[in-house]
Amino acid sequence: MQRRDLWLGRRPGGGKGRLLLWGFWVFVILSNILAWKSKVFCDFYVVHIYPLWVNTYGRFMGMFPFSVGEIMVAAGAVLTVAALLLAVGGGIGWISGKSRNVSRLTRKDGRNPEYKNRSRVKQIYKGYFTVYGWIFTGVALVMTLNCFILYHCSALEEKYGVLYKGTEKGFAVGDLLSKEYTLEELTQLRDYVVIKANELAAQVERDGAGNIIYPVDMEEALIACMQELGDECGQLAGYYPRPKQFTFSGFFSQQKMKGYFFPFSMEVNYNKLMYEINRPATICHEYAHLKGFMYEEEANMIGFLACIRSSDLSFQYSGYLSVLNYIDNEFYKAIGKDQEVYFSHVNISPQVKEENIFLGKDAWEKVEARAVISTDVVDKVSDKLSETSMVLNGVEDGTLSYARVVGLLLHYYDGSAEMEETLLRAQGAEMASAMEAAESQGSMY
Repeated sequence: MQRRDLWLGRRPGGGKGRLLLWGFWVFVILSNILAWKSKVFCDFYVVHIYPLWVNTYGRFMGMFPFSVGEIMVAAGAVLTVAALLLAVGGGIGWISGKSRNVSRLTRKDGRNPEYKNRSRVKQIYKGYFTVYGWIFTGVALVMTLNCFILYHCSALEEKYGVLYKGTEKGFAVGDLLSKEYTLEELTQLRDYVVIKANELAAQVERDGAGNIIYPVDMEEALIACMQELGDECGQLAGYYPRPKQFTFSGFFSQQKMKGYFFPFSMEVNYNKLMYEINRPATICHEYAHLKGFMYEEEANMIGFLACIRSSDLSFQYSGYLSVLNYIDNEFYKAIGKDQEVYFSHVNISPQVKEENIFLGKDAWEKVEARAVISTDVVDKVSDKLSETSMVLNGVEDGTLSYARVVGLLLHYYDGSAEMEETLLRAQGAEMASAMEAAESQGSMY
């Protein structure tokens, strides 16, 4: 016996399929509404539910030696363009059909070739947009579970005030959050970070050509750094997949992108073309996203802490370089861009300036030579998409949020004896150097 739904040209279970599709969308919408309304829900989710996806789906994706996320993005772009072209073509075809004076009998006569062709095209359209609808729903569901909810969790400093050195002197987390810092305190932080970067640039192990020597298995060492930080910040504990290189690092270089966490594939990716010293802090930054810290300033802070607490000097150097520009720029703006005042403070060493870059000159030349689209165009589009995504998830200042790591660093170093000792030591060395210069000058007469 032939079933009636087949006779009418309907797929068995089509009604149930549509019902399931709508059910997914109801879940996605309600989950996002709840996330925006309840921080308690988000905090519970990131601790008790989200790790399940990292330990299952994340482990599965980690088995592939290449970046699955990049393939997903490329496939999604192709499918979306095809959907738009089909929609435009269908609209033109519908308008064209309406404009032609074709009788109803001709249009619906199954023996008519024109009707058969129209029916076949209609089936293709329906099949494609059904599949596209399911894929789009899947993306919305995965992004909700692996990204959107996490944007509304409690802030890093609210949950883990123990990470801040100031707490050792009795500061309450609430006091740290409400405290405002002076220009003097920003200046001290800036000078301290510059001193540390200058010192580490001279201390890291280098080969005969002056290139920094890194651990043999850098990725494994960085996972250990993150897990060690997880002893204080429980959310960072547990499993980490190995990071993967971008397949299309040249294209991501045009976007000025050092690394990326793909929520829909739960992969940590980094740019293989970027200057090597960027890699440790970049990978730790993306690992922070993997563990549910979506805000950029928090990922910057975690990447910084994971690196500077390592025993490896190259990791420490990478950590200080990762925040140097943010702090230096904030200091420069705070002093009204007065160059005389700026150069009266600790100067960034030539070695640090040379190594504090995104891509080397040769790498940039190769990227530009192979670029299909202008770097300016790619960069502007990328910035706009990133800005829009952040704003939609509640980050009001968009990509400017990266610089908020300066505030977290001021909290972290509030009352730090180490910073005070480093600055005093630097001042003593500067005074001794000045006295030697004066004595040398005096001996000439």
